Amino acid sequence: MKVAVVGTGYVGLVTATCLAESGNEVTGVDKDVRKIETLSAGKIPIYEPGLLELVQRNRREGRLQFTTDLGPAVKGARLVFIAVGTPQSTNGDADLSAIWSVADEIARHVKDAPPGPPGSRVVIIKSTVPVGTNTRLHERLKAAGCAHLDVASNPEFLKEGAALDDFMKPDRVVVGVRRPEVAEVLHELYAPFLRTEQPFLVMSPESAEMTKYAANAMLATKISYINEMANLCDRLGADINDVRRGIGHDARIGFQFLHPGPGYGGSCFPKDVQAILGMGRHLGLPLYLSEAVDRVNQRQKQVLFEKIAHHYGDLKGKTLAVWGLAFKPRTDDIRESPALALIDNLLAAGAAVRTHDPEAMANVRAEYGDKLVYADRPYGALEGADGLAVVTEWQEFRNPDFEVMRRLLKERVIFDGRNLYDPKLMKSYGFTYYGIGRGDNPARGT
Repeated sequence: MKVAVVGTGYVGLVTATCLAESGNEVTGVDKDVRKIETLSAGKIPIYEPGLLELVQRNRREGRLQFTTDLGPAVKGARLVFIAVGTPQSTNGDADLSAIWSVADEIARHVKDAPPGPPGSRVVIIKSTVPVGTNTRLHERLKAAGCAHLDVASNPEFLKEGAALDDFMKPDRVVVGVRRPEVAEVLHELYAPFLRTEQPFLVMSPESAEMTKYAANAMLATKISYINEMANLCDRLGADINDVRRGIGHDARIGFQFLHPGPGYGGSCFPKDVQAILGMGRHLGLPLYLSEAVDRVNQRQKQVLFEKIAHHYGDLKGKTLAVWGLAFKPRTDDIRESPALALIDNLLAAGAAVRTHDPEAMANVRAEYGDKLVYADRPYGALEGADGLAVVTEWQEFRNPDFEVMRRLLKERVIFDGRNLYDPKLMKSYGFTYYGIGRGDNPARGT
């Protein structure tokens, strides 16, 4: 099929590339000239394992191209995906201005196209949007003379760092449609990725839109829940790792997203929880659980700093090394990263900060400039530091040389925000060790 993907950010670029990989003729469209120049040169503006190689191969084989000119791309396409950003606005609602702008431009270019049978031309919302957006888009296109366009919803469930596998081997594909013919077209598109009987779930557009928010809110809830239990373990002298194993083997609960840490971040969970709260506000419906999830997460981003501040007392003149800046491993995305909350607190308290991350250094440097020291290697960040805070669980941080770390750190203390290390092993090396929910909170019993 001929496909246009409008928006070549994280979701749009992965979608365009994977659809091209399955044999479709795909054009990625973006108004950002620099981004399109980067992609057209065979480079990518983000870090995602395996994506660069797929982009280059599909460009080389003529199935994937990029342009800033939306008109020709949508005129020749049977399917037009909208994958533009829907950032959180100042009142917490999703900002849909980019969706409406793209819709108006699509209408301008295709309103004079001859109508075809159902499913002959479909606009598909890939962006995460509030419930009811599909209907509003359908009405907007109809008012602009494009009643012949079908509008579908197809939410994405991509994890940064594993996006290619998530797209190529999905748990499920969700589509929201008004006519069965549109579902048939989308099933044909996704058939190459459903060869091991993963479900293709057809529902109303409203249900599809809600499914995306409900999924992210559930995962965010699990994270906030285990973090709250970890904080309780700190006070009671229990070890959250033992507790996690004790509950995770219950098939009704499971282990996924039950890893305590410094709070969730990224482009999805914080924004989507806020969007759900916004929908509730507009309906006059209190969403007490979602409100609590958000409060717990904001609070959790302070926990690691509080452990550091309690250990040192006055942080003026202290230097802390921070390993991990991205909000999760295998990405360079620093949006809502807990590491940045920690860094902001350390700087405000008068501490100096030395940092290392395998992929996110350039993004952090663009935001902080010379306020931080940036080390090319993990051990370089330790030189002259009074202690180490581990914030992102990159694989290379899991098995470091503790003898080297002992020599480089001025004070042998580790604040392990991801519980990567065994407290007994740390003690044997002479480290003072703080984890999350490991029963090591100095305030325990107060």
